[in-house]
Amino acid sequence: PGDVVLHNHPYHGASHSPDYCVLMPVFAAGEHIGFSACTGHVLDIGGAYPGVSLDIVDVWAEGKLFDSMKLFAGGVRNDALFQHLLDNVRTPGPNEGDLEAMIASCRLGARRYESLVEKYGLATVRGAIDQWMDYSETRLRQQIEALPDGTYRAPSGFLDDDGKNLGEPLPIELAVTIEGSDVTVDLTGSAEQVETAFNVPFEGSVIPTVNFAIRTLFLDEDTTADYVPQNEGIFRPIHAVAPLGSIFNPRFPASCFMRFPQINRIPDLVNLALAELLPDKVVAGCSAAIHSVVYSGLVESGDEYWVYIEVGEGSYGGRPGKDGMDAVDCLMANTRNNPIEEVELRYPLVCERYELRDDPPAAGRWRGGIGSVRRWRLLEPTFMATEGDERSDPPKGLFGGEDGRSGSLRRWHGGVECERQSSKITNVRWAAGDVVELTLPSGGGYGPPREREPEAVLADVRDDFYSVEQARELFAVAIDPATMRLDAAATAALRGEEDG
Repeated sequence: PGDVVLHNHPYHGASHSPDYCVLMPVFAAGEHIGFSACTGHVLDIGGAYPGVSLDIVDVWAEGKLFDSMKLFAGGVRNDALFQHLLDNVRTPGPNEGDLEAMIASCRLGARRYESLVEKYGLATVRGAIDQWMDYSETRLRQQIEALPDGTYRAPSGFLDDDGKNLGEPLPIELAVTIEGSDVTVDLTGSAEQVETAFNVPFEGSVIPTVNFAIRTLFLDEDTTADYVPQNEGIFRPIHAVAPLGSIFNPRFPASCFMRFPQINRIPDLVNLALAELLPDKVVAGCSAAIHSVVYSGLVESGDEYWVYIEVGEGSYGGRPGKDGMDAVDCLMANTRNNPIEEVELRYPLVCERYELRDDPPAAGRWRGGIGSVRRWRLLEPTFMATEGDERSDPPKGLFGGEDGRSGSLRRWHGGVECERQSSKITNVRWAAGDVVELTLPSGGGYGPPREREPEAVLADVRDDFYSVEQARELFAVAIDPATMRLDAAATAALRGEEDG
């Protein structure tokens, strides 16, 4: 009792090293009955570069690794460990606040667990937990075994590169095998592990991501009548395979710092692999390319860094009955959209543009979502680092829908646009006055564009998503440019429909 443990080692279960996991044991009448845990991303862990480290040689270069170290032992705070942790990061203030918040969260979880036991008794609580897990497992197995056995392959995909060997794409292969009430997601054939930090921890990131991909398809609240809780039971029928030495299962001590763009491709490809089996549940290709940009520099006092990590908003593909969502965190992402005013007050940055992309979204019966564009002007010399993927292979359309659009990262220096930037940048120093613009991918369309309701096409034209000419060419919908009204007769003729 009273122990609080800190863990962030990517080869011993952590999702990646900047994600601190704080956990504490829970007791009832002196008996250990479980754990309360919380995971959160911290700004800096003292690695080679502020915030994000890409071009590094191994896992130790990522920063401070804690393999289940006790922050508290028997209720006594380990002040030396706290001080050591904070002395070895560039952002001690924010890190300390995050850590204290996670500890408080664990204590709250432990108290609530203890109160359940006090109210209902340990035997009843344990029985309910076991039943909930068995229930979730049973409901998922019922969904899986309703599908025909077989192996279903996603279209081959690739990531831009590893951030060092620029322009050398990294293949991604994914197959889903259904056998009875079990499902296996196999990443065999994907790229071998790389020499940069662009690898993925298997236990801490691949397995949970595969679970997410299957659960959201089979047990989504919009497509499942009954509530099915997320718990350990859902993991039981789901299996993940990635060869040791591959980008999704690297050999120690390869760095695994940057893993978000890769894991987001897993649910995207699972959707594509199972599209023919589950056409009413899948989503067309999503941006699936978390693009984090890290801005950093020294504060005025010179004894500490400011670090701002921004995760750009991508988009979803079209889905049965609905268009893809525009400018949202996609798939595995769950970050807050910080107000522009707050960012400008806290950091030497000015936002010059924040809006949806200008180019037309992917056409389909239900169009693809639109990615965002964000442009910042640097007010002082700033270290820049990025973790992302432009989707050089654009998000796939489904069932006749158009493919989506790739993203980009651009820079202007002295008012002149520089050569196109890589989607992955190890910390470089850019000048005051430089401008950075990040454009996120747009999702794929779902279904034949000519089946889109003409009224929906008209609304898109009025919103400037498509031009009048594009409405005719892509959707076979005629719109009078003078009145901006539908021409029903001309539309029927374009679509080969009979009058009346």
